[in-house]
Amino acid sequence: MAKSLRFRIISRPPLAKPMSQTHVRLIAPSGYPHDREAMTRGVARLREAGCVVSGLEVLDRNEQRYAGSDAERVADINALATLPSLPDIALAIRGGYGATRLLEHLHYDALRERLASNSTVLVGHSDFTALQMALFVRSGLVTFGGPMLGPDFGAEIANERSLQHFWDTVGSPQSQASWTTGDEADIDVEGPLWGGNLAMLCSLLGTSYFPGVDGRGIDGGILFVEDIGEPPFRIERLLYQLHLSGVLGRQRALLLGHFSHCRPTGYDNGYGLTDGFAQLRRVTDIPVIDGLPFGHEPDKFTLPFGVPARLRVSGGRAQLDFSGYPHLAAWEQ
Repeated sequence: MAKSLRFRIISRPPLAKPMSQTHVRLIAPSGYPHDREAMTRGVARLREAGCVVSGLEVLDRNEQRYAGSDAERVADINALATLPSLPDIALAIRGGYGATRLLEHLHYDALRERLASNSTVLVGHSDFTALQMALFVRSGLVTFGGPMLGPDFGAEIANERSLQHFWDTVGSPQSQASWTTGDEADIDVEGPLWGGNLAMLCSLLGTSYFPGVDGRGIDGGILFVEDIGEPPFRIERLLYQLHLSGVLGRQRALLLGHFSHCRPTGYDNGYGLTDGFAQLRRVTDIPVIDGLPFGHEPDKFTLPFGVPARLRVSGGRAQLDFSGYPHLAAWEQ
């Protein structure tokens, strides 16, 4: 499998355009901020870029492995329906685990009523995928898979291309992502773009929070997946779960993102991710395109969940165009 396109990195705060007075509110739906230095760097970078940062109190919460109690963490999200002034961006501080515990307690109707007509950008990845699915299914809200405060804005060396793509995307009504892929197929398909962390997607299969009619996936979609820390056989097993449940068969294409620290053991006798993905290609009839920069690595695109998209692949290059998502209209020229 071809390696993902690696972005150039720099240490200064990356910007796409002037960010003066953009309001970023921190939310902490999952794990506590175990790397406080990264969180501090992230806040500093946002402020250096001209952003106003609120919600800093979430950085001081710690209850077991969570960033506060369930009630505190769900309040971070529900507050978006009641704040006197909405932030431009609601930014998750990190992933981990804990978002699933909040789904039954979100004020979906109120969030729909307040946010549907506004352009607040909700962004995160990893465990954040659970919130993305629930908000899309119950409130019809489009959110973003993308950078988070600690691992991305707070990285010791910031990834310029990753953050540049974030600012470019949220500041425009349409965006594009292109990368090198090892797949030689020529395809041109359109459909709703959706996805995220593979384990989180599968964890909500069969529940009322999984997208699509009767929770069977979005019809004719372009599905993207990533994961971290799972052995290759578990990745294959999760993909088989999507296959056997009929979710994959309803898609126009599957995009493979980063699978970080997903290493085989001696028992695997040479079996690895490449073998698992090859098996998936044998059992499914849809295109499976690798190399997408998205997941638990510094290089990642910002991808909206549930919007119209077009995927074109030719000559070892993939291009994804998407539009119709919330964006910061004040940035438009």
